[in-house]
Amino acid sequence: MRTFVFSDNREDDSITVVIPEILDPEYGMYTWPCAPVLAQYIWYNRNWIRDKTVLELGAGTALPGIVAAKCGAIVHLSDSAVLPKCRENCVKSCIANGLHELKVHGITWGRFGKEIFQLPKLNIIIASDCFYDTKDFEDIIATVSFLLERNPGSVFIFTYQERSSSRTIEHLLERWNLNGSRIPLSDFDADKPCLAGSDLPGNHTIHMFKVISRDIT
Repeated sequence: MRTFVFSDNREDDSITVVIPEILDPEYGMYTWPCAPVLAQYIWYNRNWIRDKTVLELGAGTALPGIVAAKCGAIVHLSDSAVLPKCRENCVKSCIANGLHELKVHGITWGRFGKEIFQLPKLNIIIASDCFYDTKDFEDIIATVSFLLERNPGSVFIFTYQERSSSRTIEHLLERWNLNGSRIPLSDFDADKPCLAGSDLPGNHTIHMFKVISRDIT
């Protein structure tokens, strides 16, 4: 188990999230350094996210999604339709935090099965460290583009760990008619090696972006 405590001394407010982790070669079975950064953003903007409908893509241990739920959002979690263990881990994280009502959907990036069409109207789509394998990048962007088009006015917010300066998504955003803008980590007190009482994100370089459709003016 890994415990995260998000607090705000100015408002004497805090939440605690417990994440079960399993040492497994599948990517989604433990918490990556990007997750607490995205979760911190959600916590910092908890008044904005309250009552919004949120989908977490590639949720894995689902730390950001669970923080959003504890902040009053209506949250849907998703992970690959072909990786049932990752979806099971989402469920375990929900149960560990008393969030038995959260739905976990089988959504595989780049594939448009019935589950993606059955999602409710979304306000916010989130993802942490889904941009890991270069081969998946366009499938992720294709999925995000579809969801943004299907949900006018929605926004995609994601974190990723810088592993190589040559691995970028800017050309894919251009191809899929999307606009991306960087959100400085200092804007929400995430520019530090330890967040929420954990040793994450450590010394990794983490970036956050917001993406919207270019059709939105």
